[in-house]
Amino acid sequence: MKIAFKTLGCRVNLYETDALASRFKAAGYEIVETDENADIFVVNTCTVTNQSDQKCRQALHQIRRQHPNSLIVATGCMVNHRKNELLEKKTVDYAIDNERKYALFNIIDKHFKGEDVDPEGLDIDLFGYQPAFDTFHTRSLIKIHDGCNNFCSYCLIPMVRGRATSRSDKDIYDNIRQVVDHGFKEIVLTGVNMGRYQYQDVNFENLIENILKIDGDFRLRISSIEPDNFSDKFLSLFENEKLAPHMHICLQSGAENTLKAMRRHYTASEFKKMCDRIKNAIPDFNITTDLIVGFPGETEEDFLESAQMCREIGFSHIHTFKYSIRNGTKAATMPNQIPDKIKTERSAVIRKISAENKKRYFEQMMGKSQKMLIERIDSNGTAQGYSENYIPMRLKGKHLEKNTFVDVKIDSIIEKGDNSEVNVIQ
Repeated sequence: MKIAFKTLGCRVNLYETDALASRFKAAGYEIVETDENADIFVVNTCTVTNQSDQKCRQALHQIRRQHPNSLIVATGCMVNHRKNELLEKKTVDYAIDNERKYALFNIIDKHFKGEDVDPEGLDIDLFGYQPAFDTFHTRSLIKIHDGCNNFCSYCLIPMVRGRATSRSDKDIYDNIRQVVDHGFKEIVLTGVNMGRYQYQDVNFENLIENILKIDGDFRLRISSIEPDNFSDKFLSLFENEKLAPHMHICLQSGAENTLKAMRRHYTASEFKKMCDRIKNAIPDFNITTDLIVGFPGETEEDFLESAQMCREIGFSHIHTFKYSIRNGTKAATMPNQIPDKIKTERSAVIRKISAENKKRYFEQMMGKSQKMLIERIDSNGTAQGYSENYIPMRLKGKHLEKNTFVDVKIDSIIEKGDNSEVNVIQ
């Protein structure tokens, strides 16, 4: 049987899709692209913005229209948020929430055996996934945490992902050993609020320290993380060449008033001091971020304050979101909602700053040695991949192999605005 997966949203979703696809492939299912004919379509949904909801609806409706006889399954955060809507409109055959996503294989397998399946009757388990060996990515994503206790005023995540919970550290170490033995060269830790990882007496810092002791030729990358008062000991861990000197640290706003209205748990000045500490300890450290523009009540002065902070910190990439009303959150009922036209204008300004920052960072790194992981090789023999500092690279050479590390130096910049890359030489 043929099965296709479509994933929207965050790296937690990407990890879960990889793990689910591996389970199906191990059982003899053929994994195909979503534009092919398939017996089963699985859409792993996102609901972080109205646009996310719209993309998910469009994807599901398109699949239903083009493949009326296929089994269509929705899972992920939009299901937790809008399950009744999906089922009542008969958009999908099954709507499986995050807490039972792990059981998707058993649900589908029993369906085709003619057995009645009630997903609601299954146990809740946020980490009950088998290792993702056959993935859609060169890197291996490892989920360590789920849920969130922050309750930011604009965010639905605590409602659709639940309260914070951490995976067993032993399970994480075992999972990493398995994927390293399987040949993966980069391990990416992912979770909703990873910095708050705490399993028994093991915190996030302890976890990283222990992972770095695992044998094998791999590097470890920390993906999106909330701002925290990273200790000197934590920063010293980046002296280990296995730990990639890059973190995506979510700012959301550089204006004190806006951060307070967002119910973020830090001030702009605290965030700036944290970034300064990181860069003083590791000068070429690459910090990327998320930023929301057009939050209710964001004045022009607030926005300019936020933009200036983005320039000063020098994020090499800024993932910019226009504020989106999410019903059920405090921000949805706030006065002084910002017109979409202004949100669009402010987004364009931040994207321009992001492109300028990226160019300056690449110039700073010019001529410096990096270790490139080759992720793909095109028909012309040009290899593409990322360095430990998360710099997108292109390398032209002979005898290049996918999924191998290559020592390179940055030679020139391929200017594409916010999507710029670098050429490298061996």
